[in-house]
Amino acid sequence: MKNTSKSSKTSWFKELKSEFGRIIWPSKERIAKETGVVVVCAIIIGMIIAVLDLGLQYGIKMLVG
Repeated sequence: MKNTSKSSKTSWFKELKSEFGRIIWPSKERIAKETGVVVVCAIIIGMIIAVLDLGLQYGIKMLVG
């Protein structure tokens, strides 16, 4: 098992804090726009899946019944 000292853990946390300082966080406006795009895409894909499901359901009922 590896022996880790307290100073190496402290150093790791200092480096982690330094890396977090380098992150470029997006603006609230950009987050809102991207969230809107995701919601619209999810709705469109959901509608496509619903139409395909109804079409397949109708087609299977025609074949069976």
